Amino acid sequence: MKRSERAVVDLEATPSPYDEMRTPKDEVRTHYAALQARLATLGPDELAERQRTLERFFLLQGITFTVYGAESSTERIIPTDLLPRIIPGPEWAKIETGLTQRLRALNMFLADIYSEQRILMDGVVPRELILRAPSYRRVMQNLYVPHQAYANVCGSDLIRQPDGAFAVLEDNLRVPSGVSYMLANREASKRVFPGTFRGAGVRSVDRYPDMLLSTLKSMAADWRPNPQVVVLTPGVYNSAYFEHAYLARLMGAPLVEGRDLVVHDNMVYMRTTQGLRRIDVIYRRVDDDFIDPLTFRRDSGLGAAGLFNAYRAGNVVICNAPGTGVADDKAVYAYVPEIIRYYLGEDAILPNIETYLCREPAQLSHVLANLDKLVVKAVGASGGYGMLVGPHSTQAERDEFAQALSADPENYIAQPTIQLSTAPCLIGQAIESRHVDLRPFILCGEKIVVTPGALTRVALRKGSLVVNSSQGGGSKDTWVLDGEEARA
Repeated sequence: MKRSERAVVDLEATPSPYDEMRTPKDEVRTHYAALQARLATLGPDELAERQRTLERFFLLQGITFTVYGAESSTERIIPTDLLPRIIPGPEWAKIETGLTQRLRALNMFLADIYSEQRILMDGVVPRELILRAPSYRRVMQNLYVPHQAYANVCGSDLIRQPDGAFAVLEDNLRVPSGVSYMLANREASKRVFPGTFRGAGVRSVDRYPDMLLSTLKSMAADWRPNPQVVVLTPGVYNSAYFEHAYLARLMGAPLVEGRDLVVHDNMVYMRTTQGLRRIDVIYRRVDDDFIDPLTFRRDSGLGAAGLFNAYRAGNVVICNAPGTGVADDKAVYAYVPEIIRYYLGEDAILPNIETYLCREPAQLSHVLANLDKLVVKAVGASGGYGMLVGPHSTQAERDEFAQALSADPENYIAQPTIQLSTAPCLIGQAIESRHVDLRPFILCGEKIVVTPGALTRVALRKGSLVVNSSQGGGSKDTWVLDGEEARA
């Protein structure tokens, strides 16, 4: 059945959100038992002091993010919750398998649309949806990408549905961020719950920097035995600059800006106090448009002139590859189950959320008639911007979005309002439930590796479903257990 022929879901049904810690009978789930037992021994003052310890750790580490457009100081310490989210081993095994399947198919999709375009010719994905997408890069056509690994670092956002099953909310294949918060949350968690952590059998995320470096080096290993890797940052004013510097330090890789690079005879070098040093792999945290002013935006001062020509010549590898953004377009997301089936001959292990493509007239009419029940997203927006949460919106906001939808329907998708699962959080001196999502990180080079942990993002405002830090959200540590339940 084609997407345009699918029946719409029942928007009136709003089941209660899944509670990560407690069953519908208000019993503590087995994998949370050890944490609950420890919490029972701590009073409000002790919990508040541990929360302050955690916040001091983040402050001393300089763990910040930037809110663009804020009237006050834009750089802030990311809000972090004391209580970890816990996922049992068997559940994580399914997540791991599903994410591996998904990234393998998406990389095959990228390799195809930048070469033979079989999936477009077969009509599985609309040709115009891809070729007209702002993130589609014609300059990538027929270029060699080692291991056909276009997306080397992926951060897919998962939510747990009311029935307890995980589903993919969106994929992030361009320059996904947040892994530094995952690592920092883990260090803080060890400090505030040391005994509980040691006894729980939590899988380690400490090797992520080593795995990332190994993945990046594998992209150039065919022609250089010990490739030189650098992290390319837009600079200190970027919202994720802390993460760029943090990962560079943990990998032992130089952190560079565009002005530190020079291209000569299609070779890329960085300036050092000892002279020029050749670069083999660039882990870029700069958007496509700003990589190279000769190929993309001419007014960019963030990249290096001639960088893409060196990439085209095969003398340097850029990770993630330019043009990967077309595969995490919110409209393309709706076709990912078909993409998996087309390339792998398998059903998606992790399902999508039902998605309405406003570019299709019948689905647009449905969205316009149900704006008070749907979440509407701009295809190219991120960070919680350009979004309407229907049940929490005003009539004026819905009228404004209705006009935008009618004027440019191809720029929007809509989804039913999903009741994100809830997890216990320390709010003031009381433990209350707040909505959460999950961002695991997947690495792809010579092989695909899923980090045995994730960033859990929290909507700290009561009743809010928006977890982005720029919109008032925060984060917490995620414990993935070795076995089925936490050990006492």
